[in-house]
Amino acid sequence: MIIGVPKEIKDHESRVSVTPDGVQTLCAAGHALWVESSAGDASGFTDEEYRKAGAQIAASPAEVFQEAELIVKVKEPQASEYTFFRQGQTLFTFLHLAASVELTRALMDAAITAIAYETTEADDHSFPMLSPMSEIAGRMSVQIGAHYLEKSQGGGGVLLSGVPGVAPGHVVVLGAGAVGAAAVRIAVGMGAHVSVLDLDLQRLRYLDDLYRGRVVTHAAHQAWIDREVEQADLVVGAVLVPGARAPRIVSRTVVSCMRPGSVIVDVSVDQGGCIETTRPTTHSNPVYTVDGILHYGVPNMPGIVPRTSTLALTNATLPFIVQLASAGIAPAIHSHYGLRQGVNVIGGRIACRGVAEAHGLRYQPLT
Repeated sequence: MIIGVPKEIKDHESRVSVTPDGVQTLCAAGHALWVESSAGDASGFTDEEYRKAGAQIAASPAEVFQEAELIVKVKEPQASEYTFFRQGQTLFTFLHLAASVELTRALMDAAITAIAYETTEADDHSFPMLSPMSEIAGRMSVQIGAHYLEKSQGGGGVLLSGVPGVAPGHVVVLGAGAVGAAAVRIAVGMGAHVSVLDLDLQRLRYLDDLYRGRVVTHAAHQAWIDREVEQADLVVGAVLVPGARAPRIVSRTVVSCMRPGSVIVDVSVDQGGCIETTRPTTHSNPVYTVDGILHYGVPNMPGIVPRTSTLALTNATLPFIVQLASAGIAPAIHSHYGLRQGVNVIGGRIACRGVAEAHGLRYQPLT
């Protein structure tokens, strides 16, 4: 099969979807790789490394899309890439379609098969491609939040660790999944006062046992959410419903009760955000203020640590790419439960319930 790797064009998205080692693996399995020139530069992988691994270097994204049967990306296609879609092609990438009706309709109109990293499952029903990026984003969320709490960045001038005689900053993590657990790890390491809320008491029990009293856990009842957010210096939004829009669990009224200069980092922004005042931002213009509260809403946070992120993502995606290319798209989808879960759009119809419900469109499951 011919596999295409275009250069990512989302703002400050520096990851690449396949490393040279991944190219070598795929070529050894009998497949051809077309990699857009300079696609790997920002992650530290040169065109020459890709050539030595067996790839053809394409001069433009149009050439990649024209040649390839399977397009492998990192982030969702941008509007300028929609014209490259062609019927019968397969796209494998992070899609987050519940947050974009425009992309959903473009994929439907093009009648291509769109398989989302974020809904593809492993045999144990985990999300192998979502997990490493969630872990990176979760760890970065506290690092970024600490930066924007600095007075020179517009924050309230709070040091999360505190100092002897001065209490540490209060970090509230909404969600105890992969993102939330990673955020808790960094916040605890910084010495912050950490509260984490989730509906899953087993996850809360796990974190309570792990940190032995260094983390305060709360069942995510609305009254507790509101109370904790209002008292927070830093709120990390880490709520995920795979394939669907994130529920908004923090209202603007609650945000307005936070102390001016506090910071919100809503990692769930790529699925619409879990805080009413959240909207997507970019690495070029990452923050804005609502009611005196700084909001960071960059959907592709791992893109600014591309070397680590690219290596971690390829570790997760490569087995699925091999399966799709070697078995063929349709046989792979129908024989592998996890890949079937990954199919969001196929043949002009929506095959993911969460996406259909987010946009009020018809859901047609795979048979």
